[in-house]
Amino acid sequence: MYIGGLDIGTTGCKLTVFDKEGKQLKKSYCDYPVRRRVGAHEIDAKAILEGVFQVISDIAKDYPDIAGIGVTSFGETFVAADENGRPLCEAMLYTDPRGKEQCDILCEQLGVKHMAEISGVKPHEMYSIPKIMWLKEKQPEVFSQVKHLFLIEDFVIFHLTGETKIDYSLATRTMGFDIRKLKWNQEILHAAGIDSSLLSMPVPTGTMAGNITPEVAERTGLNRDTKIVCVSHDQIAAAVGAGVFDSETAVDGAGTVECITPVYDEIPDMEVMTRGNYAVVPYVIPGKYVCYAFSYTGGALIQWCTDTLAKKEKETAREKGTNVNTLLEQAYADENGEYPTGLLVLPHFAGAATPYMDTGSKGTIIGLTTDITVADIYRGCMEGVVYEMVLNMEWLKDSGIHFKKLAATGGGAHSEVWMQMKADMLNMPITSLETVDAGTVGSAMLTGIAVGAFAGLKEAAEVMVHKVKTYIPREDVHERYMEVYKRYAKVYGTVRSLM
Repeated sequence: MYIGGLDIGTTGCKLTVFDKEGKQLKKSYCDYPVRRRVGAHEIDAKAILEGVFQVISDIAKDYPDIAGIGVTSFGETFVAADENGRPLCEAMLYTDPRGKEQCDILCEQLGVKHMAEISGVKPHEMYSIPKIMWLKEKQPEVFSQVKHLFLIEDFVIFHLTGETKIDYSLATRTMGFDIRKLKWNQEILHAAGIDSSLLSMPVPTGTMAGNITPEVAERTGLNRDTKIVCVSHDQIAAAVGAGVFDSETAVDGAGTVECITPVYDEIPDMEVMTRGNYAVVPYVIPGKYVCYAFSYTGGALIQWCTDTLAKKEKETAREKGTNVNTLLEQAYADENGEYPTGLLVLPHFAGAATPYMDTGSKGTIIGLTTDITVADIYRGCMEGVVYEMVLNMEWLKDSGIHFKKLAATGGGAHSEVWMQMKADMLNMPITSLETVDAGTVGSAMLTGIAVGAFAGLKEAAEVMVHKVKTYIPREDVHERYMEVYKRYAKVYGTVRSLM
């Protein structure tokens, strides 16, 4: 039996196929463009759909008899479509500035606290509902033709199966879903002027949507019996793919974005969560929830450092047959051992995520001297990303988190230096996992359960989640980092007014 995980991102989509023993057999990837201009950040939903059909067709050449494909995607972005699911306009990304005025009006009507208690998210224009309001107000001629309001997951599922179903975690990213009653909230939708009949039916994460249509089978080469599964928001899929199912462990997503995802056994104090701009999202296990503590620039900041400052070091690394990251890590260790750089790198190079959610904040490097090297700055950037996560954990203390260890996924999990740094700073063990694409693995795990390849989450994790190494915190090193962290915690408040 073969199972597939389809992971749809903002710049590309990938489909990976596994056998029921968890062995990865083939992967296919297709990218598509994002259009950013003043006042608008958009993506062509038709291009996303073409990319999905391309990767499915590519996989089907070798594995036409896949039992099921799970669909996971990025959140917030909605697709205004006609009765046949054809997009009526470009889709707005979460970074698109439109919708702020509409969000403010909604907050005046219903109140920030009240809306957050219902929806699990602090009202913000990044979510779907304010942007749908903007479309209705500013482009009524387009909105009058709308028969479906999809997010990317249910948009793709509709075109594969003809069904309109969206899982709970992605429904939460609209700002119009009740996380307690697990259904669309009519109070919010009525105030926003949105008819709930335009939205897909909310279903539990991992629900079978249906079989592919005959047209899809003919177009892609898949067997007509291939089933499509409503998986989740990409961060939820990554948590599943990391094998994290209880509140004792959190996920460290060490990708382009740095994200820690703790699990809660019940809905946490929403006042605490709202104060820190943390979303509360229904998890795959009924009654459990997760939140996202994240920085927009995790691996992206490290990439910026190597691309911008380490051009000479890149050449040296090529000559030595190594990579620039390893070269810079070793260069710092040779000179300084395990001591912190002392630099204060505020990693807001793409704005601040939680707890501030401040798009106007900028990156900052404090402590430069003529003795500072590229290796120092590189190491300082790594430290800055982790200090920001320490800050987030401080903010979340009152919310009831009590995890005692981390499971790390993403490209950054392959850096032993960064993993040890995280263990030392956060003062808890962190286990790196074999897979970089935990979202794809999580998607395949839930698909495997839906089609009968696995009996449940525990069996799926035993087969598909592979641990590589556990890094243990060192108390003396932790104390050194905390001395620097005391200064780091003051940086944002000190420099923000200067930006």
